[in-house]
Amino acid sequence: MSSYTKIEGLLPMTPHQVLKVWGGERLGQSIGETWEISTLPEGPSLFERTPLHQICEELSYLVKYIDTKDNLSVQVHPNDDYALRVEGQKGKTECWLILESEKDAGIYLGLKPGVDEEKLHEYIADKKDVSKLLNFIPVERGDFFVVPAGTIHAIGKGVFLAEVQQSSGVTYRVWDWNRGNRALHMKKAMEVIEFSPEKNELSYFKHQKNVLDQSALLYEHRDFCFSNFVWEKGEQKSITPKERPLGIILLEGNLTLSQKGSTHELSQGESLLVNKKEALIMKASEDSKFLIIS
Repeated sequence: MSSYTKIEGLLPMTPHQVLKVWGGERLGQSIGETWEISTLPEGPSLFERTPLHQICEELSYLVKYIDTKDNLSVQVHPNDDYALRVEGQKGKTECWLILESEKDAGIYLGLKPGVDEEKLHEYIADKKDVSKLLNFIPVERGDFFVVPAGTIHAIGKGVFLAEVQQSSGVTYRVWDWNRGNRALHMKKAMEVIEFSPEKNELSYFKHQKNVLDQSALLYEHRDFCFSNFVWEKGEQKSITPKERPLGIILLEGNLTLSQKGSTHELSQGESLLVNKKEALIMKASEDSKFLIIS
């Protein structure tokens, strides 16, 4: 679906903020997530105080920052076929780029060898520690992971990351650390979790290290293309948005963006949507690191 309608041009974003009991301090007091570029009606980012979904056709991707001071629930997202049939929307494959992590922080990603549906169900029913059945992966700045639909997972405490995902809100909670205050979605979760060994190995999650030190295409999905850029001061390039609008997330530095008579200075921590099929000239006013989602 083309999204080049309604308001076109350079659209600086104000993120949708989500308070969470597990939210840290990097994004604001107890803010667990900021939806930097989002057309989901339940959490749209804003352009000049107007929700993005009111001025732009639905984007196929969603970009977030996530900051944790406690473990997130163990969860899973369905694939497109299941989500369309059961929920009436697309599924969710997502990517994580670790921006900061505390000592010994990590993520839970996939099942350990030999864990089947019966074992997982037993642990949940008996209120055992389900994390013992999951792969725990220590993380540090610059680690990158793909979390395909069907992967059981949880972000651990002390992690700050950028997430790029399909634009979907479908999440099935499998286990919540026996905190007992939120509902689980066991039937649906068990129907979509991938139990096969080859879909629970680290190689399946396309783990890369030190990606913040180099410009690279990180992952290409039918709903988004996710790239990281590292530019020196004065570096300049012209690119033309094609199939989808470009999302730009500035991690460090300063960028000057120009497109057919319109110019915008993008500062560290800011996000912008390029909703026009015209050549975009980008120039680094200082050493800069940024993400482009297209």
